[in-house]
Amino acid sequence: MKDSSLQYCTFRIADLYMAIDVADIQEVIRYQSMTPVPLAPAAVRGLMNLRGQIVTAIDLRTRLCLEPISLETLPMNIIIRDGDSVVSLLVDEVGDVIDADADLFEPPPANMAGLASELVKEVYKLPERLLLILDVGKVIRLQ
Repeated sequence: MKDSSLQYCTFRIADLYMAIDVADIQEVIRYQSMTPVPLAPAAVRGLMNLRGQIVTAIDLRTRLCLEPISLETLPMNIIIRDGDSVVSLLVDEVGDVIDADADLFEPPPANMAGLASELVKEVYKLPERLLLILDVGKVIRLQ
C-alpha cells in the first residue's frame, strides 16, 4: 500500500505561506554572518561558513521579486542539499513541518503572475489558506 502522506517544512516570506519537501532539507539554522560576493546575481546575499563548508545564501525575497526584509529583522536559513552542493535559502520565518495528503495538491493557478509562477510547482489546500510548494531545483538555479 502506497503512503499518500508527504512532509513539508513551512515558512513565511512577506505574506506568502510556502513550503519545501523535508527530503530536500539538510537543516534549519538561525541567521549566520555572510561575506558578500562581488558581481553575483542579486538574489545571492553572500557566502557563509557552515562548519567548514562554504554555502551560498540565496535571499528568497529577492528571488521572488519582493521588497527586502527590514534591517531590524534577521532571516532564517533553510539549508538545502541539491546533489553535491549545499545552498541556504533565506526566509522570514520558519513554521512547522506538516503532513500533507497527496490528494489535496493542485497545479498552480494559471493566473499566478511573475516569477512565482515559475518557482511554485504545486499548491496545497489547507483549511484556512493555500500553501505554495516551491520547486527547489528552479529556486537555486539563478539563470
